[in-house]
Amino acid sequence: MRPCLLALLLPLGLAACDQANMVSQPKAKTWDRNPFFPQGQTMRLPPPGTVARAAPDRPVPQPAAASPALLVRGQERYDVFCTPCHGAAGLGDGMIVQRGYPRSPAFDEARLRAAPAQHFYDVISNGKGNMLPYAAQVPPADRWAIVAYIRALQLSQGATLASLPAEDQAKVAAAGGEPTPGGAR
Repeated sequence: MRPCLLALLLPLGLAACDQANMVSQPKAKTWDRNPFFPQGQTMRLPPPGTVARAAPDRPVPQPAAASPALLVRGQERYDVFCTPCHGAAGLGDGMIVQRGYPRSPAFDEARLRAAPAQHFYDVISNGKGNMLPYAAQVPPADRWAIVAYIRALQLSQGATLASLPAEDQAKVAAAGGEPTPGGAR
């Protein structure tokens, strides 16, 4: 009888013990007064340049113009992140499409040519349809670089030999003729 009584009373005795954890320690909550700080406030302003954990993606404005450096960076990032699905020329024929994944739209479709640059930025950031969001992998400035490169791809799709500068026309002629109808990179 004694062991049973002891087994019943032991948990009650342990429950009455004060656990020295953070629940019972003194602390200041966000809006409490605090004489330790100069204005008597517990809540402090974050240091300049601090990025909130909940919103690490600070907005980066769209570049005013596409510089050669921006296009080079855009091509580099496009080749890394976009080519597997969209293909090198943006025709939606990337490697994973060839392996059975649904085809992504070609960037030279009329609706995508008419879409504002912000559309591409938002799709890269948030995803759309079968495309997953790339906000965690691609920084905002690189997203704009990719958008600039997509616009360059769109322009290249309808390029004619006559629209090229004379020196580039000479290079095409020396290489053996006209560019392909779909454009070349």
